Amino acid sequence: MAVLPDVLEPGLITVFCGSAASSASARQGAYYAGPGNRFWPILFEAGFTPRAFEPAEFRKLAPLGIGLTDLAKHESGMDIALSSSAYDSELLLKKIETAAPRHLAFTGKRPAGIFLREAFGAGLTDYGLQHARIGETRIFVLPSPSGAARRWWSSDPWIRLAEIHHAAKQNLDIGQ
Repeated sequence: MAVLPDVLEPGLITVFCGSAASSASARQGAYYAGPGNRFWPILFEAGFTPRAFEPAEFRKLAPLGIGLTDLAKHESGMDIALSSSAYDSELLLKKIETAAPRHLAFTGKRPAGIFLREAFGAGLTDYGLQHARIGETRIFVLPSPSGAARRWWSSDPWIRLAEIHHAAKQNLDIGQ
């Protein structure tokens, strides 16, 4: 059984993918629930959400075109505590092929690096847009919002992706 349920459905614009649920997230049954995690504040600050959501409200993201998942669905904790078999790139690839969001955004270099290597034999270029795609789904890498990754934090890639997210949303709204 998954630690946290996916928020994945056809028609999403951006799906955020973390490494694994943190211990706090597993206890609370909500994504990015650690007290020092910047995920929810940056979603609002960058303009993905109209207000600051609480972790327990994660299911309310889908109507905004936002999905959530993790590369490791059956274990929780810090990356260094996860087993070597925790990550399932093949499963994530299938989920993204099925849901076909416009963007898959990894919330950290570790899950992105593992996925890109296992799924495509590719490496990371840096934060931002990657060369690999899953069908029409573009892949982005963002600085981790985890409190443990503060020294690598930058809101700039998040803000840039929010602009791209809104442009895609506007194009979808115009086309309907």
